[in-house]
Amino acid sequence: MGQPEQHAEGAGPFTTRLTWQRAEGETVVWESRLARRRGVLSVRGPGEAAGRPSTAGPMALRRLRRLNAIASGAFVTGGALFAAGAAISQFGSGDPLLSASVYFAGGLFFNTGGYVSLLQVLNAPRHAPGGGALVTAGWRWWGYEPMRLDWLSTFVLFVGTLVFGVNLLDSFLRGLSVQQVNRLVWTPDMIGCVLFLVSGHLAFAEICHRSLPCLRSRSLGWWIVAVNQFGSLLFMVSALAAFTRPSTGSLLNTGIANWGTLTGAVCFSVGGVLQLFERP
Repeated sequence: MGQPEQHAEGAGPFTTRLTWQRAEGETVVWESRLARRRGVLSVRGPGEAAGRPSTAGPMALRRLRRLNAIASGAFVTGGALFAAGAAISQFGSGDPLLSASVYFAGGLFFNTGGYVSLLQVLNAPRHAPGGGALVTAGWRWWGYEPMRLDWLSTFVLFVGTLVFGVNLLDSFLRGLSVQQVNRLVWTPDMIGCVLFLVSGHLAFAEICHRSLPCLRSRSLGWWIVAVNQFGSLLFMVSALAAFTRPSTGSLLNTGIANWGTLTGAVCFSVGGVLQLFERP
């Protein structure tokens, strides 16, 4: 019997969906996000109108549930702490040390969520040649797979959380000049925001199987990416407003900076809650 006919889809050089047409008339579809988040393939038999899920083994599903719960909880908590830090800065005593401490605690949870998201990719079940059952390899703490769009998206996200960590650490420094504040605090903030936006764009490309964003209103994964991307955009607005004017030593707009962070952080918490339901 010959090899099944294979059709690949994706964005640029990345493959995010594979369809196999088997000689016996069965159609098997692998989608990157569904396989790594839910551990499923879609199998449609001859004459069937809709596909039926073919799941990975029990060990793989337990692994996916565990990692998803940790990542979800980390983003919910990190977003809540970031929102609290912005609220303290906007409505509280104005003590910069207190708000910086709350932000830093939130940043640690974002670091955790970013790394566990990468672990989800590295330890997800993989498709087999010819559309066979999903295969689960041994556990990995690290891997380099830049030609996988899901790896690239989560890696950029994780690096973004680390860059934000530099921004949050530098915010504890006192006695800085305006130039030092913009270089040590504001610049890492901007870089982190750009990386978050890039990660979100790559995540859209994974779901849409093309470079341009799409609308998938019935897809929970699409809504998670959309909510998080909106939060990243609000973080960017906040970062732009947090630039310190060299002439006055004050922020461009303190209110926008605080509100942008607060609402953006709430988006990430909401995205984390939604992510809890995107599991096997």
